[in-house]
Amino acid sequence: MNHTELRTRETRLRRAAVRQGLRMEKSRRRDTRATDYGTYHLVDAETNNLKAHGLPRGYGLSLEDVERALNGEL
Repeated sequence: MNHTELRTRETRLRRAAVRQGLRMEKSRRRDTRATDYGTYHLVDAETNNLKAHGLPRGYGLSLEDVERALNGEL
């Protein structure tokens, strides 16, 4: 998947999250060896509570995981 396709998919999932009252956030880590580098989590936009994450402290979801969570499969 090239960079443009990745950004397009990310934008589509962010919009889907907003429609469900969620906010999709990407880890801001810059260390490529960090476990949460380049991963996402979903946050309730109203309460700021984590709704879906893959690591104990948040983040850890791939775009595929985010899509599954938004579809109620995760």
